[in-house]
Amino acid sequence: MLKGLVGLVTGGASGLGRATAEQLLKQGGSVLICDLPTSKGSEVAKELGKNVAFAPVDVTAEGDVRSALQTTVDKFGRLDVVVNCAGIATATRTYNFKKNQPFDLKSFQKTIEVNLIGTFNVIRLAAGLIGKNTADADGQRGVIINTASIAAFDGQIGQAAYSASKAGIVGMTLPIARDLSKQGIRVVTIAPGLFRTPLMELLPETAIRDLEAAVPFPPRLGHPHEFALLVQSIIQNPMINGETIRIDGSLRMQP
Repeated sequence: MLKGLVGLVTGGASGLGRATAEQLLKQGGSVLICDLPTSKGSEVAKELGKNVAFAPVDVTAEGDVRSALQTTVDKFGRLDVVVNCAGIATATRTYNFKKNQPFDLKSFQKTIEVNLIGTFNVIRLAAGLIGKNTADADGQRGVIINTASIAAFDGQIGQAAYSASKAGIVGMTLPIARDLSKQGIRVVTIAPGLFRTPLMELLPETAIRDLEAAVPFPPRLGHPHEFALLVQSIIQNPMINGETIRIDGSLRMQP
């Protein structure tokens, strides 16, 4: 049980973020859902009932993140856990020889800005608030959990920007965990494989079945609540720190 815990979940209006918010609430916690102003975050918060609120946030904007943190304090009194699920995906080859066109640099930069810099922006600002908590018997004050991807390790054709952004999250996990260790804040990253999120649901069912066939076991897409269960396990296990955990059914993506 996570009774009394206060969490902030970016990208919390759908997919892995929403499943995480639901799990924290189910276990007795309170949650601030952060997502873009254009998202259904406000509706989701109302749907999930009490002990949940919504804050419109662009994770790359310092003012938005600071405002969300203040909302957390105003509504719930403190912050114990941050789960960074906000992100975008791109799929473009480095050079399109048929069109004689290179990868659009602005698109590459945007992917890095949202996925990597946005994640770090939330971490650096949230750490200051979490660090004000009273430490437990181990000296722990809170946990920050990030979302990378197995593409950080075996990215496919067209995933140069996405893989680079997610590899950056993996790469900064250990040094940030070390940075924040004296304050008793753990930092862990999850690298999910193929999950049945709303974005994945946009694919034709035949395409989804093809993807499922590539997963050794279980031969299906992951369910968002399985990601959320890993989040819960990380929160509850104080020895998990500075690590990236794959959750992918042993999938290793092919080119």
